[in-house]
Amino acid sequence: MFSRLSGSVVERTGEVVRVDAGGLTYDVVLPPSVAAKVPDAEGAPVTLEIYSQLAIDGNSGRYTFFGFSNGIEREFFEALLSVASIGPKSAARAFSAPMARIARAIDEGDHVFLKTLPGIGQQKARDIVAKLQGKVARFLLIQDAPARAAAEAAPMPEFAGEALAVLLQLAYKRVEAEAMIAETLEKAPNVKDAETLLAEIYRQRKTAGAVA
Repeated sequence: MFSRLSGSVVERTGEVVRVDAGGLTYDVVLPPSVAAKVPDAEGAPVTLEIYSQLAIDGNSGRYTFFGFSNGIEREFFEALLSVASIGPKSAARAFSAPMARIARAIDEGDHVFLKTLPGIGQQKARDIVAKLQGKVARFLLIQDAPARAAAEAAPMPEFAGEALAVLLQLAYKRVEAEAMIAETLEKAPNVKDAETLLAEIYRQRKTAGAVA
């Protein structure tokens, strides 16, 4: 099954966008926070990262496509799906606030905020925190980075390159991302993998008051 769809908008109905791609037309469900970033003008070009769900009914099956503006948003959606009580449709509804805001609530165990998301009650909020707390660092960093001069540093280890790729997907400029990584590795030389590095970048920025 494909993971990306590029084409032109045929029409928008609520949070469903109909996309013409090479003569085939697809209906794609957009989470509310994603829908705000997708054009609704007929003929507008659009590229979406796709998550596909196959529902089996007897001897037939039907695909539902969920669309995202970048791969990191899709990863966050898939992280929500790793919670046993969350299915694709409820994950899409819950994805109504910016990704970084939801991730911060998960990281901080903020059940009160999570319960404000559509379809998320007390038990689901607890399930989400229990499953994902401490595992959402990369999703917390999707915001404007403070401008920093790139420091002259030793070549990055391989895992730092993986973290750099994530930061670039999150719309950081390369010079900013490389500076953040170099500064973090200098302060935390014992970091040995990409996920821990991203978590440490977020922690240091939060401590410095850079994260709202």
